[in-house]
Amino acid sequence: MRASLRLAMVALAFACGTGAAHAQQHPQAEAQALDLLKRGIAFRTVAGPGNQTPAYAAFLKQTLVAGGFAEGDVEIVPVGDTAYLVARYRGTGKAKGGAKPLLISGHMDVVEAKPADWTRDPFTAVIENGFIYGRGAADMKYDLSTMVATLIDLKRTGFRPARDIVLLLSGDEETAMKTTALMADRFPDAELLLNVDGGGGALDAAGKPTYFGIDGAEKTYADFELTVTNPGGHSSAPRRDNAIYTLAHALTRIEAHAFPGQINEITRGSWEAEAAKAEPARAAMIRRFLANPNDAEALAALRAEPSLVGQTGTTCVATMINGGHATNALPQRATANINCRIFPGTPVEEVRQTLATAAAEPTLTLRTLDSGSVASPASPLRPDLIAAVTDAIHARFPGVAVVPGMSTGASDSMWFRAKGVPSYGVSPMFTTPGESFAHGLNEKSPLSEIAPSITYYRSVLTALTR
Repeated sequence: MRASLRLAMVALAFACGTGAAHAQQHPQAEAQALDLLKRGIAFRTVAGPGNQTPAYAAFLKQTLVAGGFAEGDVEIVPVGDTAYLVARYRGTGKAKGGAKPLLISGHMDVVEAKPADWTRDPFTAVIENGFIYGRGAADMKYDLSTMVATLIDLKRTGFRPARDIVLLLSGDEETAMKTTALMADRFPDAELLLNVDGGGGALDAAGKPTYFGIDGAEKTYADFELTVTNPGGHSSAPRRDNAIYTLAHALTRIEAHAFPGQINEITRGSWEAEAAKAEPARAAMIRRFLANPNDAEALAALRAEPSLVGQTGTTCVATMINGGHATNALPQRATANINCRIFPGTPVEEVRQTLATAAAEPTLTLRTLDSGSVASPASPLRPDLIAAVTDAIHARFPGVAVVPGMSTGASDSMWFRAKGVPSYGVSPMFTTPGESFAHGLNEKSPLSEIAPSITYYRSVLTALTR
């Protein structure tokens, strides 16, 4: 973990690289990005009473208009206690192969943070030892601020894209995702979408870059509720058909069920990159899995590793149980929640039926809960997207592997992929894994990433809007 100013400066040295790279920095945009980030953290954009997401959206609109966007090209749409923002950077309409817009997505909301639990006030930006601390410092007001500053900098320098660039900022990505669904409905006819809340690079403990990932797919989130009911009775007269026991037996059978191994174009690329740097025994198991996704020995070995199991296919796990109504009564009801992360292309209903079959309990009901998620296919590995990102990354870190990946979590991208818009997580931030504490206590990000992020965004946006 980079916990000192010295190591932060190491990362900054990597960011600057050669004199040519240093000359491409944009000090005005960098200063604005930091100001936006500090001021953005102060908005408590948390779902529920006192949600300041609409106020944060108003602040961003004011900033974009002051930076050269037409008033009518920046729209805030209220949705319940939150809102979403749409900002259109108008192009010439002369893009090669057509002028469909390029979408950029991110979110303004953050997860809850209790000040009493934090070392510092989560809604006051604090800069220490080369890091900025605060809720949203990593997820995701950092990338949001650098992207907004980049778009304003492009306006300032007179850049005219050949296609429209449309910035879409959702207001409830961390909860119901209603705003994202509405935006995806509005913009189904786009060239592609760049999600700055996904992807990114990894540094080792010495600050050396190891790889850069592009999120080209994500698993479908689904919750299933298992329920067993029973007439119950007095606990002094136990019966064999006990609701809690029946549920427990069904859960044990579900635990034993093995979903098949699955691979797509995105995960094949990430597995190949993993094999290239793995020690021989691990690399051999990965290559066996690539040759045959249902090689039992290889699948078991990979699924034994928490960092790899999510990439092997659909996973389901019990996460909550509830049963009984009194300490001296036989249970009349017992329920359990099964949380699944479903491999792209696998229907949710198919997984529900698989779980029902695995449970092998006719008295059990199994229903799909409304999780605010939607199934989405993997996006194709577009040569133009890969080239644009690779060029931008290699301008900073020559030769670093650029690897496609599948997210096991959920992001705004899934709503656009479900509408047929190829979507990619392309955040330029390089961090040491585990250092940011996103969603956790004392969330932070290194300030050394601001300058290279703006250079990267300028490079990628200009390449994809010719």
